[in-house]
Amino acid sequence: MSEPLAGARDLVDDLVGDRAAEWDRTGLIPDEVLRTLSARGLLCAGVPEASGGLGASSAANGEFTAFVGSRCSSLRSVMTSQGMAAWTIQRLGSAQQHAEYLPKLAGGQLAAVAFSEPEAGSDLSAMTTTIERDDDTVIVRGQKVWTTAAHYADLIVVVGRYGSGAAAVVVPASAPGVTVTQVARPSGCRAAGHANVTLDEVRLPATAVLGGGQPLMLLVTTALAYGRISVAWGCVGILRACLDAARGHARTRTQFGKRLADHQLVARHLATLLTSEQIATRVCEHASRCWDDGSPEMVVATVLAKQVSAVQAAQGAATAVQVLGSAAAHEGHVVERAYRDAKLMELIEGSTEICQLILADHAVSMPAT
Repeated sequence: MSEPLAGARDLVDDLVGDRAAEWDRTGLIPDEVLRTLSARGLLCAGVPEASGGLGASSAANGEFTAFVGSRCSSLRSVMTSQGMAAWTIQRLGSAQQHAEYLPKLAGGQLAAVAFSEPEAGSDLSAMTTTIERDDDTVIVRGQKVWTTAAHYADLIVVVGRYGSGAAAVVVPASAPGVTVTQVARPSGCRAAGHANVTLDEVRLPATAVLGGGQPLMLLVTTALAYGRISVAWGCVGILRACLDAARGHARTRTQFGKRLADHQLVARHLATLLTSEQIATRVCEHASRCWDDGSPEMVVATVLAKQVSAVQAAQGAATAVQVLGSAAAHEGHVVERAYRDAKLMELIEGSTEICQLILADHAVSMPAT
């Protein structure tokens, strides 16, 4: 692991330990865990050093994200949200906004990004949230749903319509008119702080607006790029956790006079899990190389990584359940959690179907070889 993240894995292991199942049951990650990681810059490790961050590459941050995902997908989800918020500010914000917000996100505060609405999930063109200019202020009106980490957030980056285009606006969660309601007992990533956010005549200084007047889909794609690669690496972590649990069980569990690992059909499951982990890892490594190199293929590589890794994680978690059998049927077991968490990965930051459509468009537009 690169120097900016030296010691990060040990810190995560110290903070998480065997508590992920408890957090999953209670639906909460302790505030001190999140604040400690944020204060170390680890929730958005890609923030440049000049802005108070660690300046980690996509490759190094990706491997760290996978490690966190192998320990607790809810914590990784909060990490993804923090990184998305920081990335959106980096890409859309002015130098002054960088100086105002990025050191906060790399120094102890928590953030979320609000896209989805009751009638605008995958179809973000149906978004109705508005950011209206009023002299030197803006008024934000709308409702966002399933906003990951909003329950914990100090700042919420809200995407909405702005004039004839779109913008993002940095909204303090404590601002008058902001109501955050945690989603109760989601099927997966239960401690990720998913919440619905109501914005009722929220008045903010106009300086809180990021990238005003851009086409909606361009703005959304900018923010989602980080989320997709982060989720993809998180899926690698899910697969690694499942592989560890499955092979450990198969080595020690005896049936019909021999280890499970020595039964050919069980061995096939282990081979399939290993293959899934390797496929997801390699496609994420490629996407991170594109990201770090500034390749024009970055957007497609990121979508591909998210699509492949999420599908492999969902299938791999189901395979791990099959290997462990009733041992994985207890609520909170690492594989039971992975089974629920992985399915959500096929839905968020662009569903499997949306990613397939993007990849199909790319395939059609590719030149003949």
